[in-house]
Amino acid sequence: MSVIPPEAADSRRAPTTTALGSADSADKAPGWGKTDTIWTLSLFGTAIGAGVMFLPINAGIGGIIPLIIMTIIAFPMTFWAHRAMTRLVLSGSDPKSHLTDVMEEHFGANAGVVMSVLYFVAVYPLVLVYAVTLTNTLESFLIHQLHVDPWPRWVLATLLVGGLIFVVKMGQEIVVKVMSALAFPFIAVLIFLTLYLIPRWNTTLFSTFDLDVAREASGNGLATTLMLLVPVMVFSFNHSPIISSFASEKRQEYGDKWADKKTGQVLAAAEGLMVIVVMFFVFSCALSLSPENLAEAKEQNITILSYLANHFDAPFLQWVAPIVALVAICKSFLGHYLGAADSVEGLVVTGNHVAGNTKFTHSRALETGSLIFILVTCILVAWADPSILGMIETLCGPAIAVLLFLIPMWAIHKVDALKRFRGKPSNWFTTFIGLVAVATIFFSIFHSL
Repeated sequence: MSVIPPEAADSRRAPTTTALGSADSADKAPGWGKTDTIWTLSLFGTAIGAGVMFLPINAGIGGIIPLIIMTIIAFPMTFWAHRAMTRLVLSGSDPKSHLTDVMEEHFGANAGVVMSVLYFVAVYPLVLVYAVTLTNTLESFLIHQLHVDPWPRWVLATLLVGGLIFVVKMGQEIVVKVMSALAFPFIAVLIFLTLYLIPRWNTTLFSTFDLDVAREASGNGLATTLMLLVPVMVFSFNHSPIISSFASEKRQEYGDKWADKKTGQVLAAAEGLMVIVVMFFVFSCALSLSPENLAEAKEQNITILSYLANHFDAPFLQWVAPIVALVAICKSFLGHYLGAADSVEGLVVTGNHVAGNTKFTHSRALETGSLIFILVTCILVAWADPSILGMIETLCGPAIAVLLFLIPMWAIHKVDALKRFRGKPSNWFTTFIGLVAVATIFFSIFHSL
């Protein structure tokens, strides 16, 4: 969800009618403006959410070498992928077009159907992941911090998921504003916890320069560890839902001549901030624990903050960390529930239109049906308690990678409006990362046989 204040969005739309002409006619690139700063912070705030609480586990479980490699590739993989998607949106003939509109323009109505399916596959599993995470985080909090026996998992899941969906239905606009307001406090607390862990840093991680030691801790070789890390990175560094709005508004503000340059500048600034904050947090967590501790966190199926709260005898950490985790997960669940509900309803409408029932539209019955579907499936999955990182590795990460990494690369090599971006080394790198993320699906299938 976007964290852009409504007043900020209005300030960007105001120059739309004049900026297009003035920007196109100017010989000199526009300087950095207020709206660029607003969008930088918005993209930065949107990118850092509950997903980063799983990254230290998969990143540090294989030792320091995967961490170093991850640090090296984090910025280019995130920046190039999001910039390619931005360029795809900018390639549409209508400055107000969003991603689905652009895909339909370039590839026909069937492309819109495909995008609807991909969006559903990318968003819906995230809701399931957060339902499991929320249930496990609260269960851990009740056991370790409150020292009480938790209710059965299906009861916890029903109360949590049902309660959050009820909150959305009571006031969607208020929920969106609250989520936006919580974005930067969460980042501030995350940075504070990162600094708080520094006195607890140790040298255990550096023993994993020996690949045999690292293999013993993670249970996998370096190549497998890196492959499983990629979809978690894709998941954690993703802010693709806001890219369409970002590209559209920047194009209206700066015109076709400068839109690509300006969006690139803003993306570079946002991704730079994100990588610095996230990697600092990842290293701080990894240096405070050991690969064996991180493997234990993965086995317990909890976030890194919950594990830190249970691991250290520090009252402040024991209470603040799980509460921050709960708030962050609730925020992410609410945001992705709205997207999942829209995707379910859109998929049903699109399916009916493809079948010839063009009169079928959004209705209250459809909204109720999507609510019941998401509620029931979230409760069932949370009750079953599958591996959260396993779901990210085999469902969420690969689906996002197809949408964010592979689709824009395919479009660049097929669409004439994007042909000037062909043949760049960044394209091959982005494609490679996307394919690696997708490959984890097949690895998991063969590994389970």
